Amino acid sequence: MLGKTRHLINLRRWQFASAVFERVHGQVQNTDAVFPLDLFQRFMPIGEMCRFGVVTASDRASSGEYEDLSGPAIVAFLEEAVSSDWEAVTSVVADDREAIELEMIRLCDEEGCSVVITTGGTGPAPRDITPEATESVCDRMLPGFGEQMRTVSMKYVPTAMLSRQTAGIRGSSLIMNLPGSPRSIREILDVVFAAVPYCVDLIGGPYIATVPSVVDAFRPPHARRE
Repeated sequence: MLGKTRHLINLRRWQFASAVFERVHGQVQNTDAVFPLDLFQRFMPIGEMCRFGVVTASDRASSGEYEDLSGPAIVAFLEEAVSSDWEAVTSVVADDREAIELEMIRLCDEEGCSVVITTGGTGPAPRDITPEATESVCDRMLPGFGEQMRTVSMKYVPTAMLSRQTAGIRGSSLIMNLPGSPRSIREILDVVFAAVPYCVDLIGGPYIATVPSVVDAFRPPHARRE
């Protein structure tokens, strides 16, 4: 059902873009041609709803041994940083590769999350397999996110070089890993989230607006709607 909904949304966007083309150029857009994504995105309103998936990978949190603090830390950041409409879909799973993979797939393909942020399972311990699960479900990887995350964390702890978090794209969804420490989550998101909105633009997701005093999202001038 969600797939049909996405196709309908894309069709409506194409129809809107075609109407704009016809009004501007005085002719009907060729229906066999592919209308440039960036052109109709520029005419779409600010504030499209963005769904964020937040996944905590932790054996102990998933078993109820202790309270999950990492997932709520991500949601708290989003509450401060994102000014456009959004909602979060949260979950806690065990440090099990198949469970993590299935949850990321569910959030992207069934829940329609444009951004999925995981926390936990990024170290060198035997049960730390979140990066492997991420690579398994992604179509393409974005290693720059992990590189920047480690650069940020190295300013605070030398063991940051042991972190293996990464990011990638599944369809029109961005998946990114964060460590399990709430403090590290905030330190990293304060820096790397600036690249998230434009990344989501480029892969066909909704326009995410941010609060500049918290995170000043970078977009080239032609991609800005504010």
